[in-house]
Amino acid sequence: MDDKARADKLKELRNELLHERGVAAMGGAPHSPGRIRAIRRSIARMLTIMRAEELAKARAPAPKETTKPEEGA
Repeated sequence: MDDKARADKLKELRNELLHERGVAAMGGAPHSPGRIRAIRRSIARMLTIMRAEELAKARAPAPKETTKPEEGA
């Protein structure tokens, strides 16, 4: 999954969680009692993957610069 697709999926999961919490708050019977927990875990997994990739990019070694020997030394 690329960054855009992952961000879209994260947004979709957060909206779904908002909806499920709304249903639960109104006293309605949820379609699946464990769904809220599953959505929260999916969001956490997505955020973990995104953070790991961000750190991997930051840790990537910078290209080595070639330095010219000093003249006259």
